[in-house]
Amino acid sequence: MSTHTIRDLGERALIARITARLGTASWVVVGPGDDAAVIAPERGALEVWTTDVQVEDVHFDRRFSPPDAIGHRALAVNLSDLAAMGARPRAALLSLVLPPALEVRVVDGLLDGFLALADRHRVTIVGGNISRSPGPLMIDVTAVGSVRPRRALTRASARPGDEVYVTGSIGDAAVGLASLRQGGTASLAAQQERYLRPEPRVRAGLLLGASRAASACMDLSDGLADAVRQVAAASQAGITLDADALPVAPDVRRWHEQNGHDAIQAVLAGGDDYELMFTVRRAHRGRLRHVVQHLGDLPLTRIGVVTRDRRVVVRTAHDERPVPDGFSHFE
Repeated sequence: MSTHTIRDLGERALIARITARLGTASWVVVGPGDDAAVIAPERGALEVWTTDVQVEDVHFDRRFSPPDAIGHRALAVNLSDLAAMGARPRAALLSLVLPPALEVRVVDGLLDGFLALADRHRVTIVGGNISRSPGPLMIDVTAVGSVRPRRALTRASARPGDEVYVTGSIGDAAVGLASLRQGGTASLAAQQERYLRPEPRVRAGLLLGASRAASACMDLSDGLADAVRQVAAASQAGITLDADALPVAPDVRRWHEQNGHDAIQAVLAGGDDYELMFTVRRAHRGRLRHVVQHLGDLPLTRIGVVTRDRRVVVRTAHDERPVPDGFSHFE
């Protein structure tokens, strides 16, 4: 196995190594290799831009995160943002901030995961940047998608009476991360994979936007509790969640109970699931049925309702309590 480092290879050779692996598209007028990329906009569509950075020891730990998972995750978190807006992913810029002693094979592995996910979602890498880091490895991605006028989803359009839904299941990634930090256990392999290689719900977002089934939408990067609070604040409304309706895997619930946690509070606060939380007008349930028919095996679960009362609460069989805060980088 090669142990060549970034310092050994040099900047120009590294750039050539990366660009040799990139494809192109007919709408890319000027691609990697120039001062900037030039791309033709999609006719009749609006552009949706997002950016996200992954920092070693903040967003990932290389002791248990394989290089391909780090690359996958760096793109997935951006695709999840586009999905929450109802946008179709189109292009991305990739910037790498690399410690000089980092082995080249790590960058190769990172690209394996990044480009595999890009290929699945037909995302073209149109450029980027490389810089030296005096400390941690950092991967910065800017992604662009397209959405038809009046089809973009936002956080600000939920109304009292709208029903609240979530895709997939919640709480898996946080348990997966805790398991990985403890050395990993085979019984939680599915939860570990949810943390390492989150699946952006691109198809669900596209269907929700194109059908105009959703009135508001947000992805669960920092937890369901954070999303509920953000949508409620942006929409100037309240939200009441039904604890019994939350889609939580039995293994996740069991892990919290065995560790003495309040399972409901824990799954609400846990981040990194990258599911979509969205609201639906009751008059638009027919549109939602259309979405369900085209989603395949991905479940959609009704978990609450938007209220005129500005409170954001979760209701159990025994009580009603405030929804906890989600993840914050500076708390």
